[in-house]
Amino acid sequence: MRSTSKTTRATLIGLLAILLWSSIVGLIRGVSASFGATGGGALIYTVASILLLLTVGPSKVRAFPRAYLVLGSLLFVAYEMCLALSIGYANTNRQAIEVGMVNYLWPAFTMVSAIVFNGQRTTWLIAPGLALAIGGVCWVLGGDAGLDPAAMAANVRDNPLSYGLAFIGALIWASYCTVTARIANGSNGVTLFFMLTATALWIKYLALGGEPMRVDLRALVYLALAAAAMGFGYAAWNVGILHGNVTVLAGASYFIPVLSAALAALVLQTPLSLAFWQGAAMVCAGSILCWLATRRKA
Repeated sequence: MRSTSKTTRATLIGLLAILLWSSIVGLIRGVSASFGATGGGALIYTVASILLLLTVGPSKVRAFPRAYLVLGSLLFVAYEMCLALSIGYANTNRQAIEVGMVNYLWPAFTMVSAIVFNGQRTTWLIAPGLALAIGGVCWVLGGDAGLDPAAMAANVRDNPLSYGLAFIGALIWASYCTVTARIANGSNGVTLFFMLTATALWIKYLALGGEPMRVDLRALVYLALAAAAMGFGYAAWNVGILHGNVTVLAGASYFIPVLSAALAALVLQTPLSLAFWQGAAMVCAGSILCWLATRRKA
């Protein structure tokens, strides 16, 4: 009975991580509005690193496999920089939410990557799942008209840097998930990786310059919330995966795109059209199909 209660509690903590991660897009955008894309990202990962040191603890670097230490850190830092900068560089709040949706192609890409590089068995569902996820993003980028190639192209041309970083980030995170599954050997380098991300963003800020920082109470609240969502999100997910119901957590995680859009729209006070929600639902459904395709013959 006690074991069941412990599992339930750990699962709830894991679900809290999903809620925290879903708030990231809106909170990063709120921080970047005051501190700039690079400076804001650097501050978020700096504070989050401190929180991780206090909760998860320092990474046991000496115990890491060398391949995981080198390749894992490079992929993690590259992804987190793509995520923070793609949202920070968005021209509008609506665009920041759309960029976040592009980033959520990573679950579908991860399944495809596992099939190609890890020999994961699959079924025919992988093809419609991937097509549905990509089609959902296209639907979102088409604006209020839905699937409109001309509107989608015009939207991307308005800010190719943000959309490009988000898409590259999705590919990088899929690679990270695939690679670390083979080389991590049970290691958890999240604290170290966050510290490296903060360092990389500060180097970019100091070397290339960044937007001026405007410090006020609202900005500090956004910073505290964003760092907590990042740091505590990873800490909570670690507890859920190790001691909770992994099946429940995996299934719930595929609804992050819709939940993230809803929270971002609330935080940024940005109304979203019916076409956007239709596209977000397609991204979720596509990711779930990809998951089912690999799960059936796992």
